[in-house]
Amino acid sequence: MRSLAHVGILYGREMRAALRERSIVVNSILIPITLYPFMMWAMVTGLTLVQGQTEGFVSRVAVITRGDAADGVVRELRRDERFEILPPGRDDPQAAARRGEIDAVLELGPGVGDAALVAGSLSARVTFNGSRERSRTARERLDEVLRAQHEQALSRLAADRGVEGTIWHRFSVLTRNLATGEEMGAFLLGLMLPLFFLVMVAVGCFYPAVDATAGERERNTWETTMSLATPRIHVVAAKYLVVASFGFLAGIANLTAMTLSMGAILKPLLGPEDAGLALSIPLGALPVLAGAALLLAAFVAAGMLLFASFARTFKEGQAMITPFYMLILLPAVFLAVPGIELSLPLALIPVVNVALLIREAIAGTLQWQPAVVSALSSAAAIALCVRVGALALRFEDVVIGSYGGSLGRLVKQRFLQRGRSAP
Repeated sequence: MRSLAHVGILYGREMRAALRERSIVVNSILIPITLYPFMMWAMVTGLTLVQGQTEGFVSRVAVITRGDAADGVVRELRRDERFEILPPGRDDPQAAARRGEIDAVLELGPGVGDAALVAGSLSARVTFNGSRERSRTARERLDEVLRAQHEQALSRLAADRGVEGTIWHRFSVLTRNLATGEEMGAFLLGLMLPLFFLVMVAVGCFYPAVDATAGERERNTWETTMSLATPRIHVVAAKYLVVASFGFLAGIANLTAMTLSMGAILKPLLGPEDAGLALSIPLGALPVLAGAALLLAAFVAAGMLLFASFARTFKEGQAMITPFYMLILLPAVFLAVPGIELSLPLALIPVVNVALLIREAIAGTLQWQPAVVSALSSAAAIALCVRVGALALRFEDVVIGSYGGSLGRLVKQRFLQRGRSAP
């Protein structure tokens, strides 16, 4: 109990010191709350602006016709306000499209192959420049008009042969989505929030971990802290709890901010069919999310504090933690794989299991067996990091910051080589 009291006192002291540092408060608390909602708002606003500009411009199309069968298509294009029909000039129209002077070239002529035997048959070829947005949009618009003309031609041909009405449409496809608006919203949140969660927990731990070790050494307060009338392990435990607390708060704050703002941000992109979409986290998933945030923050804090403990300056601390920070973001690759689920093998991989745990908890598809395995494997990874840190603290030069190497060098020099040389 006395040890816990010492750790609690040191934890309060370290937390107050961290909250007085503006860089830690900004990067570990304010950024998780505001960064990704603002980035999503900027992205959606940009997409809406681009879509508005795309819909507003007129596509310049050069039309080359051979035969009278193309007259109907040309008349339809002239009536469509989205097109400006340009007569073919003296220059090669395809070269003009390549230079961006026109957006597409439409060549209309008699049918080819067996279709040429049918009176009034028509063939079309669209030439566009795929490296230009205007040209790709012109091709999409032309495809839309040509498909409509194709359907009308088939309907007229069927009517000439006495096939009318529903008889012509003898093959139809109807789709029905059984998912409710709440289920679809949870599915969408499950795809997006875990990635933001991983990044924000890592960001929340990053600066406190560097400041708690290298920052103290730069301020020349490390020796004073380590000489307090309490075992060093208590000091390290308090620092670890502070870093983990900031990571946990960053993850929860980011999830809350994203959930509250996502509906308003994505509303401009939703169509009428998405009117019932409910972008809210199910209440049953909240305990799982809190546990996942705690596990992830505890693991990330242990790893970052372990790497940062070898740094003598704040700059060195950032350089030593950055590879581990990038490693934390690798599970985003797993989240992008279609159809991936939290299976027992994946539940053994740290960080990956937590990311998938969050996604399936939000989507309502979480199974208890992989969830338990994920919790146990994460706890084992945390214990391993803490154990390695405790072994490193046995060396005085590591504690006082005079050791000039990294964690990998320490393991190689003082563990592996010593084990090989032992009789």
